[in-house]
Amino acid sequence: MVNLPLRRGIKPLMVAVAFILVLSMLIQVMSLVQTSKTVQSFERVSSFGLGIYWGQDCTDAVSSIEWGRVDPGLNVNKIVYLRNEGNIALKLSLSTVNWEPSSASSYITLAWNYEGQTINPNQVVQVRLTLSVSASISGITNFGFDIYITGIS
Repeated sequence: MVNLPLRRGIKPLMVAVAFILVLSMLIQVMSLVQTSKTVQSFERVSSFGLGIYWGQDCTDAVSSIEWGRVDPGLNVNKIVYLRNEGNIALKLSLSTVNWEPSSASSYITLAWNYEGQTINPNQVVQVRLTLSVSASISGITNFGFDIYITGIS
């Protein structure tokens, strides 16, 4: 009779241990299923002689861009509106600096559809910014960089 209570005590303990083992294995499997496909970023946007806005009415200024989820091999587009806020005609240039991590610049590029046209004072142009992530990116799950759009007379 002494063994009977011991067996009853061991069975719930075995069930609890089995549950913990199954839960632990499930967590490990879930961590293997999750990959580094999400690349998130917030970029600061600076301009010289220009206003950068979310809408054509030029009331909502762009100070940063959230690209959201970007899968390797894909692109994300953002539309912005550029207004020449100076008093001379400008041509624009785009550059990116301060990449974090620095290796991100080897896998991620920023381009736009601006074609070099002159932008007159107070003129507004729509520009599509395209963020491209290489299909071969690895080891980068978050990134950041600064975007500079410069007006050149």
